[in-house]
Amino acid sequence: MMAAMTTETPFEGRDDPLYLRARQLVLFRRAPGIATLQRALRIGHQHATRLRDAMRGDILNCDEQGHGWHIAEGAGEGPDLLLQDKLAQAAHWISTAQAMVVAAGAGMGIDSGLRFGNMGSPEAFQQRPAAVWGVYGHQLNLYRAATPHAGFGLLHAWGQRMQQGCFVFTSNIDGHFQKAGFTPARVYECRGSIHRLQCADNCKGPIWSTTDLRPQVDEAACEWRGELPTCPRCGALARPNILMADDWQWNATRSAQQRMLLDMWLDSVQAPLVLEIGAGRAVPTVRNFTRRMQLRGSRLIRINLHEANIHNPRDIELALGAKQALQALEAHLVSQGSTNHSKEKADGDAPRI
Repeated sequence: MMAAMTTETPFEGRDDPLYLRARQLVLFRRAPGIATLQRALRIGHQHATRLRDAMRGDILNCDEQGHGWHIAEGAGEGPDLLLQDKLAQAAHWISTAQAMVVAAGAGMGIDSGLRFGNMGSPEAFQQRPAAVWGVYGHQLNLYRAATPHAGFGLLHAWGQRMQQGCFVFTSNIDGHFQKAGFTPARVYECRGSIHRLQCADNCKGPIWSTTDLRPQVDEAACEWRGELPTCPRCGALARPNILMADDWQWNATRSAQQRMLLDMWLDSVQAPLVLEIGAGRAVPTVRNFTRRMQLRGSRLIRINLHEANIHNPRDIELALGAKQALQALEAHLVSQGSTNHSKEKADGDAPRI
């Protein structure tokens, strides 16, 4: 447990404008050294000493002689004391950005009631097709019925106001960015989409839409009822155009086209702002993309309820859910009076894919 707070008068320095930044830095670096504070905050030795002394009984402990400084157990587990400052800074970045990339993982869809696990494999389609299609048919019905939460609309509106627009990189298969109004040619679905089908044998035929597919699922048995979907080219079993584990049969044609459009767009913009939402470390596809964008010079705003490093002084990381964070950012944008700046529409007549 974290050391109990002192009952004495708060140490001089906790009302210093730099105190919370100094506190964040110590927790991030896991080092309470005076020299570290001096260099990072560009302050003198006396100022840095006063700030560290103020942390005693808050996040630091030491002996009675003021030696042996160390971080208190559980010190980094409290609330984000810089949250409002971060939201204000993030809103400023959004309002002044010329272009933005939304990098979205599974956490983006949770507030819409959407969850999707690893419920299929290429082998499963061959071994128990009715059961696997029962799962996917049920999920397709849910995704069709679900409404994207308000955060999707906010992202779309922000991107529309930016001079060079917005592009989406997502590992989600739900199609909710397109449903929320994003131009399909500005969305890269790196794992494919549940709204597209392909041949399970990957006969190199076309990828087609699920528009005419009406899943009939026995909910009790979780099995597909009636004839299973088939490939219009060769007559073999059809499957969703979703990348699965060890998926040698995935038809990547549509995804490759989307990636090409993303690369072309990135070549036309300079260091777009990256807004990463709900992307975890377990399957780091989206985080790896974000890292590549940072190496290109992009600023990062990360929204992740459970996997944000709130003590990161380099980027803005918000330990909030997607909808909550995006609505909080919108409130700051409105208060800053930055929602009415104009832009030239950047989406154009891009091809639909």
